[in-house]
Amino acid sequence: MAGRGGGATRPNGATAANKICQFKLVLLGESAVGKSSLVLRFVKGQFHEFQESTIGAAFLTQTVCLDDTTVKFEIWDTAGQERYHSLAPMYYRGAQAAIVVYDITNTDTFGRAKNWVKELQRQASPNIVIALAGNKADIANKRAVEVQEAQTYADDNSLLFMETSAKTAMNVNEIFMAIGKCYSDEPGSTPLHLQCYSNFMLL
Repeated sequence: MAGRGGGATRPNGATAANKICQFKLVLLGESAVGKSSLVLRFVKGQFHEFQESTIGAAFLTQTVCLDDTTVKFEIWDTAGQERYHSLAPMYYRGAQAAIVVYDITNTDTFGRAKNWVKELQRQASPNIVIALAGNKADIANKRAVEVQEAQTYADDNSLLFMETSAKTAMNVNEIFMAIGKCYSDEPGSTPLHLQCYSNFMLL
């Protein structure tokens, strides 16, 4: 297990925050879809063309300011190889949020992402906020999974959905921030994951 940390960033220029919110987020998906690259882009603003495969899981943190709230992400980046699948529940157990990643140029990884979503719905916290990330949007000319297909699946399962590119940084901060906003907003009477999805769809 590797540990990497990121410093605080304040995208809105705020110098102080009234509330502090800390939560556990896990990334899941097939090997080589770009999970580690998404985290590296979010935490350090970096991209490595040849990212080594994660062994077991890597732990990273990032702190951001959203309006009057300081949000600390505790991020578990899990290995995608099948031999590590049995370890995944150790990392998503107790997680408040998950990003399930697939490669838009590979339909098999989209199918695998659906399996991860089913597993989370069955075994993770009932209120877990799940985001679906279609990564490698920078090579959309090689697309195998259509945006509408993924969007329909996300809507049917009340998932946040964005296509992302760790390489160009497209929607990387945005998908983490959308999740962070779920936990910085005042809770309502609706279950958190449904409230989060509804607010996301209004953006």
